[in-house]
Amino acid sequence: MIFDITMSNKPKNPKGTRDFDPLTLQRRRYIINIIRSVFLSYGYNEIETPSIEKRSTLYQKYGSEGDKFIFNIINSGEKIRKADINSFNNEKFNDFISSISEKGLRFDLTVPLARYVSQHQNEISFPFKRFQIQNVWRADRPQKGRFQEFTQCDADVVGSNSILLEYEMLQLFSDVFKKLKLDNVRVRINHRKVLNAIAKKIGIKDNFNEFIILLDKIDKIGIENVKNEFKSKFQINNEIDKLFELIIKKSSAQNYLEVLKNDYLSENDKDLINELELLIDLIEKNKDLVEIDFDLSLARGLEYYTGLIYEVSMDSMSEIGSIGAGGRYEDLTEAFNLKDNSGIGISFGLERIYLILEKNDLFPKNITIGNDILVINFGSKYISNIAKNINQLRLAGRKIFVYPDNIKLSKQFAYSDKNDFKHVIIYGESENEKNIVKVRNMVSGKEEIFDIENFTEIFLKK
Repeated sequence: MIFDITMSNKPKNPKGTRDFDPLTLQRRRYIINIIRSVFLSYGYNEIETPSIEKRSTLYQKYGSEGDKFIFNIINSGEKIRKADINSFNNEKFNDFISSISEKGLRFDLTVPLARYVSQHQNEISFPFKRFQIQNVWRADRPQKGRFQEFTQCDADVVGSNSILLEYEMLQLFSDVFKKLKLDNVRVRINHRKVLNAIAKKIGIKDNFNEFIILLDKIDKIGIENVKNEFKSKFQINNEIDKLFELIIKKSSAQNYLEVLKNDYLSENDKDLINELELLIDLIEKNKDLVEIDFDLSLARGLEYYTGLIYEVSMDSMSEIGSIGAGGRYEDLTEAFNLKDNSGIGISFGLERIYLILEKNDLFPKNITIGNDILVINFGSKYISNIAKNINQLRLAGRKIFVYPDNIKLSKQFAYSDKNDFKHVIIYGESENEKNIVKVRNMVSGKEEIFDIENFTEIFLKK
């Protein structure tokens, strides 16, 4: 097959997506295998859900986020005739999209989990601990470390509101990043109920969503710019100045709690105070955790979070953004007719973790493309004569590439060099007559001769 591709019509993958070469895939699997092993060690079981969900499922909890970020799938065939042209002409684009699309690509793995749990509630036991490592899609602007198609590595527990699970999520973060040998990892913590209390105290509880959206912009546009936006929008200068003074101060966990008790929480928040006190006590007793900061500025924009929220970053590579996140959601399954089923989950940012490991040369040196043995092709007759030996090597776990074409020897060796094969098996007319097999070590250049009858046995012992 001949491909005639000029530069003008050279195919490209869609913006925000990538191809992965063999080495990149092996490195990604190295990260995934570590994350998977930690999840399994804490009793999480793996599930998978479809890439496609009903739009009604996706929009159930994404709210306004859905309009901006969900890839909608256009109805096929005759269904397109149901398009609501009047809505389009009147610029009611969400109504128009609803008329031509019934499905969309999942935005994350949490809402599909809520749908799964509700759908299979009679088949699973609670608390339900699951992890999921699959691709998600967001119609977001691509940038460094941010793609439109990427892999999420999630762990969630549904069916318990125990504070021990909040603590367990911190343990999961810590164990994974330590196994990846990542230093200077910092987990920021806040609580949605704390943010609600602050919004109430400063007089903007009716604008809570706007409040957290503004807070969420601090990492993007800076504290001072966000502070000015607050003052411009809400006209409460003194309270805003006080709040941002506390945010800038970056207090310890105990100071964080004292500030909340003194300035924002009341007797009605006793359960929240007890919850935070217990979590802080657990954290302070475990010296194996990564650095943990209680941060009043942390908001996490997604609307389904109701309790503790997390965001993980590396101080030395802050430009990459978060490498992990998560939080507590009290009522996500209610949208799917399953009430009183609190959940909590975290997610690792595989793509960004990859960039960090690559930049800091932290991938193990033994991760290679995996080319092992190339069998030189002198003709089908000779390949057939050593087929038994080749199969024995494969059964023993060796990776064997039989060159498919009987071409010049120099070209086959050039192929070996280009693809970093460790050994080359040589068996042609001369070797056939002598009942021998030659194996050339492509690293040392040394060539060994084996009797064909016991070649496999002896070679595997080396």
